[in-house]
Amino acid sequence: MKKVAAGVAASHPATAGAGLRILRDGGTAADAAVAAVLACCAAETIYTGLGGGGFATYFDAATGEVTCLDFFVAVPGTDGDLEAGPMVAVDVFFGGMPQVYSIGGASVAVPGVPAGCGEVHRRWGRLPWAEVVAPAIALATDGVPVPAAHAQTLDSCAPALAWGEGAEIYTPNGRRLQGGDRLFHPGLGTAMSTLAEAGPEIFYTGEFAAVMVDTVRAAGGSLGPRDLADYRVLETVVDHATLAGHRVMARHDLNRTVDTIAGLPADLSRPGRAVSVAKALRDQGRQKIGDTTNVSVVDADGNACVITTTLGLGSGVWLPGLGINLNSMLGEGELLTDDLEPGRRMSSNMCPLVVIDPDGALAVAAGSAGASRIRTALIDTLLGVLVDGADMTEAIGRPRFHVVDDTVHVEPNYPRDELSALMAAGWQIKQWPGLNHYFGGVTAVGQAGAAGDPRRAGVGLLL
Repeated sequence: MKKVAAGVAASHPATAGAGLRILRDGGTAADAAVAAVLACCAAETIYTGLGGGGFATYFDAATGEVTCLDFFVAVPGTDGDLEAGPMVAVDVFFGGMPQVYSIGGASVAVPGVPAGCGEVHRRWGRLPWAEVVAPAIALATDGVPVPAAHAQTLDSCAPALAWGEGAEIYTPNGRRLQGGDRLFHPGLGTAMSTLAEAGPEIFYTGEFAAVMVDTVRAAGGSLGPRDLADYRVLETVVDHATLAGHRVMARHDLNRTVDTIAGLPADLSRPGRAVSVAKALRDQGRQKIGDTTNVSVVDADGNACVITTTLGLGSGVWLPGLGINLNSMLGEGELLTDDLEPGRRMSSNMCPLVVIDPDGALAVAAGSAGASRIRTALIDTLLGVLVDGADMTEAIGRPRFHVVDDTVHVEPNYPRDELSALMAAGWQIKQWPGLNHYFGGVTAVGQAGAAGDPRRAGVGLLL
């Protein structure tokens, strides 16, 4: 039985460093994952923030139990005293194609990140809350360099992110942030310090809740005090499927990742598997961007905590003086289902997962960014590690393909024999010019090592 080394994988060096610092200070996987997520809210605001939502998957090494928590956004309007106004449509170009999104106050759903971080820490944390928040305070106070890969995402998402108050943050003096520039949000250090002192409740029944309601309503949204006060983190059913003799365990996501794994053929050797995998991964016409990020942590006791969070594109509604952009989930077309009503939790493609080996030990803790490409990125990574015998860095960094309708979108240097098999089976091939954040952003720690996705400037750090 191979033991997983303690470590952190994330999509920014500063985020991973925050998690590693907490592990070194004696924190659990949960402590380190929460510290890293809060660090994301300062260092990766192009992807996520305190105004967003997410999911957590936790593996308890002592009992073998896997728990999935839902702290995604909820539909506002339970106060019933105000109808939302119109949203603001913005065009975002991705893969050369215009994508229409909606932002503004009416796009803001009830955020879950503060509550989710608090609940993960309450259940499985060991260090004091203030100590877990401390790395994020430092990052928010000083600002952080923007990795080139994040700047590339900003290029695509600027119509939403640099709208309104976001303009001065992401396009200071009219110039869009480039790789190496400092990302800084005035007021966010104060917000993080207050969060450390008062706890997550400040966003739901405290001072920040009142600010949030007033700000969103002034921008045309319907968020009310009851929406925030009634918000709760939910525990969800854990799905499981077998892959190469290992059990993959995660929540049931909108893209049915675990079900897709269960439907893969028995013979997964290359190059023969390409056609059947493409068929299983066929994505019916959806390729929205989705600003998302993930952290994966394993501690010295073998516990694992994987947390994926998102802001959507960001609504462009900022909490005054606090440097916090609120989510735009109600403007994300692919997340709008027919059953949405005030108070209801929205659906998501996010799927933080753990993999258990045939001996019952942890093999992989992983998650991904990438909206409808999350499933593709995770399954390709798991095939690399569990079937192809690749180490984590190779499995995450190698070229991927993603299927939309009858077209296989593929990164450069994908094996030619597999592309030939796909073309022979009738698939259209669209070659991309380089590795691209479109194809997801995996972070993982496992028996094969720790790594972050080069498409998102990810890193893996071992204790």
